[in-house]
Amino acid sequence: MMLMKGLSRQILFAMSSMAVAAGLLVFFGTYFAFSILFYFSPWSEGTDNWLTGLDFIILSILIFIALIGAAVASIRLARRILEPLESLAQSARRIKDGDLSARAVPGDHSLGETALLVEDFNAMARRLQDMAADMTLWNATIAHELRTPLTILKGRLQGMIDGVFEPDEKSLHSLVLQVDSLARLVEDLRTVTLADSGHLDLRIQPVRLKDEIQRLAGVLEQELKEDGFELRLQLSDVLVSVDAMRIRQVLLALVTNARRYAIRGIIEISLSVENEMTILRVADEGPGLDSDIASSAFEPFRRGTQSGSLEKGGNGLGLSVVRAIVEAHGGKIRYAPSDKGGAMFEISLGRPVS
Repeated sequence: MMLMKGLSRQILFAMSSMAVAAGLLVFFGTYFAFSILFYFSPWSEGTDNWLTGLDFIILSILIFIALIGAAVASIRLARRILEPLESLAQSARRIKDGDLSARAVPGDHSLGETALLVEDFNAMARRLQDMAADMTLWNATIAHELRTPLTILKGRLQGMIDGVFEPDEKSLHSLVLQVDSLARLVEDLRTVTLADSGHLDLRIQPVRLKDEIQRLAGVLEQELKEDGFELRLQLSDVLVSVDAMRIRQVLLALVTNARRYAIRGIIEISLSVENEMTILRVADEGPGLDSDIASSAFEPFRRGTQSGSLEKGGNGLGLSVVRAIVEAHGGKIRYAPSDKGGAMFEISLGRPVS
């Protein structure tokens, strides 16, 4: 039986022993106390100054009843305490052996601390199980993402070795693109992992964001124009403490996301101060995120599937990298439909530097 082994047996034995010891102490203590009392204050001459046999029997029966009651109460209390603890111990052993689905039974909720302990343990077990499931999904997805460029690289290189492909400039350029894809995937994974563990290296200093955004826009403008996009800037002159390189990485990811999935039109970057908070927005003209992924857009390996996508693929880490960097700055990011029916990403970066 569960309560007759391990910790349960030890506590039950201890409580039962204490109940028996208490009963015996009461019995012999009472007898000894009566003896002393009668010795120093004897009864009248017509009364026997010692306990009669009947008195002894009555006292024994009362002590025995009290002893039984104490033992029963002790055992019931021990069961109430020990059932959730024993369940907790068994579940912990199962989790140690690899069964992350193990859960403890809280038992009687009237024992508040014990029930809370079991509930906290179950919450921890659920989190471990979710983390293990996420890790399995991550491993499978990363393997899938790596397989495509590696297969292309291997096939092309083997073809060049076999003389099937000429190692001309076009072929070599396509191989470099595959290597770049691998490098981006590795760097994105590194960024998300470091941010989740709280070890993302940030070089925080006061930065005039307007200048940084304008420099980035100057680099992207021509390429966007060739793809049919117009980049518009609405920038206030704001000084804020951030890592300038990481903020440029965020903006590049959001603009690339719009270029990949939005219809040709205007991509707008705005910077302002609202309610004493620095707000950075990137918006396009549509069609926005699919309803089935809008609520989980910032989770890793989530992709848009709009038919108007200008670039196929992407590793599905762009928005999760954006969220990781923003949260590492202590900021927040949210998605909402833009005024023109597209996607709008709003980033809050804290108070401006005065």
